[in-house]
This record gives sequence, structure tokens and C-alpha cells, in this order.
Amino acid sequence: MSSTLKNRLGIVESIAGPADRIRPMTPLEVEWKQRINDKLLQVLDLSLLNSVAAEQARTQIREISMRLLVEAAAPLSLGQRQFIVRRIEDEVMGHGPLEPLLVDPTVSDILVNGAEQVYVERHGKLERTEVRFNDDQHLLNVIDRIVSAVGRRIDESSPMVDARLADGSRVNAIIPPLALNGPVLSIRRFAVELLGVDDLLNIGTLTRAVADVLHGVVAARLNVLISGGTGAGKTTLLNIMSGFIPKDERIVTIEDSAELQLQQPHVVRLETRPPNIEGRGEVTQRDLVRNSLRMRPDRIVIGEVRGAEALDMLQAMNTGHDGSLTTVHANTPRDALGRVENMVSMTGLPFPTKALRAQIASAIHVVVQVERSEDGKRRLTSVQEINGMEGDIITMSEIFTFRRTGVDEQGQVLGSLVPTGVVPGFHKRLSVRGYNIPTTAFRP
Repeated sequence: MSSTLKNRLGIVESIAGPADRIRPMTPLEVEWKQRINDKLLQVLDLSLLNSVAAEQARTQIREISMRLLVEAAAPLSLGQRQFIVRRIEDEVMGHGPLEPLLVDPTVSDILVNGAEQVYVERHGKLERTEVRFNDDQHLLNVIDRIVSAVGRRIDESSPMVDARLADGSRVNAIIPPLALNGPVLSIRRFAVELLGVDDLLNIGTLTRAVADVLHGVVAARLNVLISGGTGAGKTTLLNIMSGFIPKDERIVTIEDSAELQLQQPHVVRLETRPPNIEGRGEVTQRDLVRNSLRMRPDRIVIGEVRGAEALDMLQAMNTGHDGSLTTVHANTPRDALGRVENMVSMTGLPFPTKALRAQIASAIHVVVQVERSEDGKRRLTSVQEINGMEGDIITMSEIFTFRRTGVDEQGQVLGSLVPTGVVPGFHKRLSVRGYNIPTTAFRP
């Protein structure tokens, strides 16, 4: 098609920004979108779209849809026609009304509460959008498209599912009869641009001294547990700390839903599998942890421990697989150790409390706490070393802590990440491995 004809028809060569795609459709636009969409399915062989590049397929859909609108003499302005064409393109090639949000770099979470209510998180704050689905069935179709793409299913017999998008974004869906107000979809966006240490330094999440210590901790093969609440930035920090692993080591990652972005050349990625419709074929994180021990890993990185795999993780850390990294949901470093203890108890094995705590104290060397404050910012709030046991209690020393001083007029939390004055016991281990961090880094 010539550029002159394209200009006359108003065909856009590239997808416009998300702002003009989020507004709700008028009844007239809804009517014509359905008409053109039905005609498009009649004239376009969708099976052939899989054999061409995605951008080429999108261009073909835009051109045919605009031509159909012109031929039908739709009583719509050029802007309305372009809007309808983009929505049809999103419906066929993307995720329907969610597509504008998925290309918006400022959106970190997308929360769909039924067909009429869609929220997003921007800069740590929730806000309602104008995005709408036609009805619950429309939303169900989008959910089914997402989960089926990664070999998972969702229906009345299996009304909850964890999945991921092609870019790695984490997806959770729950549908009726469990969800009373219609299907619920939650998408944790995947960072397209990887954050690095310099980015965390620039936004104040880390100080240079803390960054140097964390680098040394990973490079010296200490076992690290990253703790924090939902959305606190655990996976982001795990990605960054994983970047400190030398490039000549073999790394095995284990996740429920693959989202780690390790940049080393020798990485083996493993992902759990849910049971099939007959209740068989499930592969748990515990199964994968056990299998990974036979794969000659230099490092084992577990996206998050949340069950009985905690026992196998501790045993791996205690039997030569040092330098392992993982995350856990907990509000404080002390609570993180308590959660690991509780998860080991899920195995049903009768562990004496003192013996279990001794194994935890021996396996985990450092606990890093992250937190999302009420101003929406994610901060590293504590770095603690596990010293050992005193009686039945695991002893810990805080090396760095976030000292909060107040809140400014804009509601931003004031404070800084400072050393406590404690020189960690692993300081010597770092030194003998060539990571000479001066003791001044630990002075208050």
C-alpha cells in the first residue's frame, strides 16, 4: 500500500502512546469495533499470522481494519477510526484493553477487579484507570489467552492459576465461583530495563558502603536470605545481587514463575509445574531443589522459598553449595528466620527446635531486609549477620540500618541507611578472598 493511500486512510505505522488508548469506548465505537472485528475474522486467516513477524502481522491487521472502515463508510472521525483500529489490533495480537497498560513504562502493577474496575500502581501508589472490558466473558478470554500461552489452564475445576507473560511479568488469576465479583487478574510488571547498583545508589536505596559489602558477600560465597513484604523489591534486589556472581560459575535458578533476569552466560532456569486436570504431573520447588543438587551447580538461586523446599535449601547450603541466594516474605530479619523454621516444619519431620535453629544459623550467613514505605518508595532497611547460637536462640548482629527521621510536607519518608558500628564476622572472610572493605565503612 502506498504512503499516500496510507495517509489518506489514516493508517498509523507504529503504535501510539498509551494515553490515547486507555479512554473508554463510546457506544458507537463499540458497535463499529465489533462490526469490523467480525469482518476482519472473515477476510483474514489468523493461522497465517503465526508464520510472520509480530510487527508485520500488526501492520496487516491495521491496514485491513482501516480499509474495512473506509469501505463501510463508518460515521466516525479519523481519530475515532485510528482508536478503533488500535483496539482491534490489541484484541487480536495482544491482551485486549490491557495492552496500553502493558506498554506504559510507568505502570508496575495492573490489578483487574472484574470487567468494570482496573487499577494500576505508579510510583508506589494505586490509581484507578478508565480501562474497561466488555463483560466478564471478555475478561475471561484474555485470562485464558495468558495462561494457555504458558501451558496452564483455568476453569471451574481449577479456578486459580499463576502464570507469566512473554516478557516475564508475573500473573495471578482467580475466577468465579471463588471470586464473587467476577474474574480477578493481577499482573506484576516485569522490568524491561534492568536496574543496576548505580540505579539503586541514585535513588537512595543503597549507599556505596552497603553496595560494596553486598558485592563482597556474594563474591565470597556467603549464603544470603532477602526478606521483605509483598512488592517490597525482593526480586529486584535478588537480580542485582545475582549480578555479583562471577561469570565463570554455573548457576541454577528455581522459581514458581520464572522472572529472574540473570546476565551470566552459564545459567540453567528451572520452573515448577502445576498438576494436570487429573491431578497428576505436579513438580514442586522441593522436587527442583533436590534435582538441582545433581546438576553440578556452583550457585543455587531460589526465587522464593514458601514451603517444604526450605529444608532442602538449608541442607544444600550446609553441604557445600555455598553462595546460594533466595527470598522470603517477612517483616523483619528475625521474622524471616522464624518463617524458614515454620516452613521446614511443613515437611512433617520431627526436628528438635534447637537442632533446626542450629542448622539455620549454620546455613544462612546474611539477612537483607527490604521494605516499601508509605510514600511508595522501596528501601533497603537492614543488613544483619547471623553469628550463631546462644542456647536455643539464633544470635544476629545488625550491620546497617535505615534510621528514619520523619516525613516531609510531600509525605516523603526522611532518613538514611547508616552503619551501626558493628564490624561483621565475615569481614575477614571477605579480606582473604580479595575483597578489602575498610573498617571505616562500618563506622557510624
